[in-house]
Amino acid sequence: MAAELTLGTWNVNSVRVRLEHLLRMLVEWRPDILCLQETKVTDDQFPREPIEALGYRVASSGQKAYNGVAILARHPIEAVRKGFDGSDSEEQKRLIAATVLGIRVVNAYIPNGGSVGSDKFADKLRFLEDLRGYFDRELKPTEPAVLVGDFNVAPAPEDVWDPAALDGTTCFHPDERARLEALRAWGFRDQFRRFERAGGHFTWWDYREGAWPRNAGMRIDHVWASPALDARARACLIERDERGRDKASDHVPVIAAYAVD
Repeated sequence: MAAELTLGTWNVNSVRVRLEHLLRMLVEWRPDILCLQETKVTDDQFPREPIEALGYRVASSGQKAYNGVAILARHPIEAVRKGFDGSDSEEQKRLIAATVLGIRVVNAYIPNGGSVGSDKFADKLRFLEDLRGYFDRELKPTEPAVLVGDFNVAPAPEDVWDPAALDGTTCFHPDERARLEALRAWGFRDQFRRFERAGGHFTWWDYREGAWPRNAGMRIDHVWASPALDARARACLIERDERGRDKASDHVPVIAAYAVD
């Protein structure tokens, strides 16, 4: 029977605030690779020690109070690249890539976009376009690769709690969805939708207006695999129960499993 490699993504909404939850997850799930978004901490303040004590390596690109991405792995993290140009000079820390066990792991925290029509919304659309260009330059679909993170876009009506009410709003706007589809067309396959077609499965619930008890959520956190990796996919699930914990992030983890030799 083939062994499995588990790979996850989670917007923790502050790694220091959610550290207890993160450490518990690392102990209980033991993912081989876990990508974090919205860490909200500079690299020198990242809580590496308790994570490393559990056998994980850490690669991070962070800033104070906002944004921030990290890759945790129980295996060597190689060829780390931060930002679109690899220099880590971008003001907003939203992209980090590394190779783990021969898989190119790209972890993205795509901007929320603010209000439709705003400068921030235009920046979000540009980020999605730049991410497609990044993959065109850096990788081929024949290589084992995965794009994970908080995409801040729900791809389809099945991915939001009320598609009629939300159509045209941020995270479910046609312009965002079109650019997300253009990114997916590089060759990615949505790993959750590979195994589950039904609607009503979400990864984010607003802290406001009782969204969690009403299940008024969106599926905006994703694991997308290249064809070379998708062929090895065995499962993908949303760890929904995480949202019900005390002092939880407003996002929950998404975990995929792959066969390895």
